[in-house]
Amino acid sequence: MARTKRTPVTADDLLRVVHLAVDLLAGAPAGAWERRAGSLEWTCRETADHLADDLFAYAAQLGPRRPPLDGYVPFAVNARREGAPVETIRTQPEAGPEGLLQVVEACGALLAAMVRTAPPDVLAHHGFGDADPEGFAAMGLVETLVHTYDLAEGLGLTWEPPAEVCARVLARLFPDAPEDAEPWPALLWATGRAELPGRPRRTEWRWYSAPRD
Repeated sequence: MARTKRTPVTADDLLRVVHLAVDLLAGAPAGAWERRAGSLEWTCRETADHLADDLFAYAAQLGPRRPPLDGYVPFAVNARREGAPVETIRTQPEAGPEGLLQVVEACGALLAAMVRTAPPDVLAHHGFGDADPEGFAAMGLVETLVHTYDLAEGLGLTWEPPAEVCARVLARLFPDAPEDAEPWPALLWATGRAELPGRPRRTEWRWYSAPRD
């Protein structure tokens, strides 16, 4: 599926994928969340908390009237254990998988709301390039798409996200992604999670979040 002229990533794209991910993950066995999430060193529960925290953090970057350009909004962060993700947002353990997914969905909604309401030309800091609201929507989508892939691997599920959304994310954040591959496999390759024909699996990767146009 060759990619054509770039169309913007939207808050609707983000909400659509968050809802698809939550619906998929809701079907996982309750006892499976302590398994390792795919190739990550984190458990599935830790990975879902990390996803929620990323979505929250991206929303927060767009929140101030003058978003920071020299760092992140200074929320306190900590890790649940050595080697676990460092985060601000964390689900109450007693809330179980249902509560965990509710936190993910809530944080996705926060980011979508900020993408819709922030001035479209405002910039806020990210280590891979100061981004506009569309860029933060695209980053939230990468986090959701690939961490749901990690979670699906650990939980024994199959994740096939919408190809057209993956294509928009690739066009916004990954200018070096191959255009002769289908969008979802290309995104997995771009984020170091899969091989493509003639292209070995990446051991290092990044996106480019500064505005492209």
